[in-house]
Amino acid sequence: MLMPSIFGENLFDDFFEGFAKPLMPAGSFTNQAAAMKTDVKEYDGGYQLDIDLPGVRKEDVKAELKDGYLTVSATHGTQNDQKDDNGRFIRRERYYGTASRSFYVGDQIKQEDIKARFENGILSLRVPKVDAHPEIEQRKYIAIEG
Repeated sequence: MLMPSIFGENLFDDFFEGFAKPLMPAGSFTNQAAAMKTDVKEYDGGYQLDIDLPGVRKEDVKAELKDGYLTVSATHGTQNDQKDDNGRFIRRERYYGTASRSFYVGDQIKQEDIKARFENGILSLRVPKVDAHPEIEQRKYIAIEG
């Protein structure tokens, strides 16, 4: 029985699943959360984020710090060309995708505080802990005339 979308699932998700989504090779970015699986480890001086980026080259990975958010983005593209003996295409497929994730690291962290390393398809980021200093509330008095 088909259920309306108010029950948490789209009415046609199961029916159109094979039609709406192209078949993608392993490691392609069909789902951003699945494409950038992240392990977060805490150590004495901070945190280490290990982000899985299989099949992605170092040149295609960017990490940016803005307004207290560390954003990691990656692009991935492959092209499979198969030709017959006469040079005519038998099959030609291209896969391109982008994925990004953001992590709030705090306003006190500076770009030079974060260390990054990319090795064997894993991006490792070390973010230091910063002691949170609560702002001291200043009393502001209103002048009373008269």
